[in-house]
Amino acid sequence: MKAIRIHEHGGSDRILIDDIPEPSPASDEVLVRIAATSINHLDLWVRDGMRDLRLPLPMILGSDGAGTVIEAGREITDMHPGDRVLIAPGTSCGKCEQCLGGHDNLCRSYKILGEHCDGTDAELVSVRRDNLFRLPDNVSFDDAAASSLVFITAYQMLVEKAKIKPLEDVLILGAGSGIATAAIQIAKLFNARVIAVSGFEEKLEKAKLLGADDVINYNTERISDGVRRLTYKRGVDVVFEHTGRSTWSESILSARRGGRIVTCGATTGPEAVTDLRYVFSRQLSIFGSTMGSKKLLLTMIDLMRSGRYRAVIDRKLPYTDVRKAHEVIEQRIQFGKIVLSF
Repeated sequence: MKAIRIHEHGGSDRILIDDIPEPSPASDEVLVRIAATSINHLDLWVRDGMRDLRLPLPMILGSDGAGTVIEAGREITDMHPGDRVLIAPGTSCGKCEQCLGGHDNLCRSYKILGEHCDGTDAELVSVRRDNLFRLPDNVSFDDAAASSLVFITAYQMLVEKAKIKPLEDVLILGAGSGIATAAIQIAKLFNARVIAVSGFEEKLEKAKLLGADDVINYNTERISDGVRRLTYKRGVDVVFEHTGRSTWSESILSARRGGRIVTCGATTGPEAVTDLRYVFSRQLSIFGSTMGSKKLLLTMIDLMRSGRYRAVIDRKLPYTDVRKAHEVIEQRIQFGKIVLSF
């Protein structure tokens, strides 16, 4: 079968399409023929290599995936050939206190597909039964694959960490990213007021069509100045941060007294400067967040089935164009997710 792999870290030229043996499902696994996967910024970090993190190579990239069941292991009785499924992007032990409490992403054995182990960018993938979710007929493979990682990440950040409330002001950075398009929709589900930030006017217009109430172009206005203007100098209740070094100080300045900042990433660099005087004098709360529990995929699927949440797909490419997909993300010209078809 064909699989998208890296054998060494570096640029997009290090991505290879390899011929590798087809997997055979273990007794507690299900073999899935992949129809669609999607690109996350995580794929670029894995490809480039991450400081102080040794990754097993060669590795199949990809965290999101959706497709059709081909074969079920002998222990599996509720999955059959032809079933439409979504693959959860994270896996855990399933036995510890955190897993049994519904917080599998806090498990000491938690692994993200395509980072700590082989991922979903292959024609066939064998996964544990507890990592599969049935897809309704009205949810496409493309939409499912474009949504899972960004939805559970954004939902945990806004709902479970920041605990957004109706009518609160929520500042969402990097409005064209996949996770920001998820965050805008989730914040609107809770009747919050969304202020979206980008350096591209076209992305800001699309953010407004998606539900953003107000926008700030950081190329024409300092983010914190725009927040003061739009909130009558009060500041926002919640800052949805995932860009890191380039925006961190502005995020702190944008939060109101008693406000909450929640962060899940650092796409512009991890070494951000924090002026602690603002943190303690304004009594800010800062939350770190990684991924989200698998149970949130049930929420996502229900919202997609009912039409209350939709995937935002910038473009769909054949998996053979994976290098191009990575380059589009690096150039920051997309709005939403890039889907790869298999």
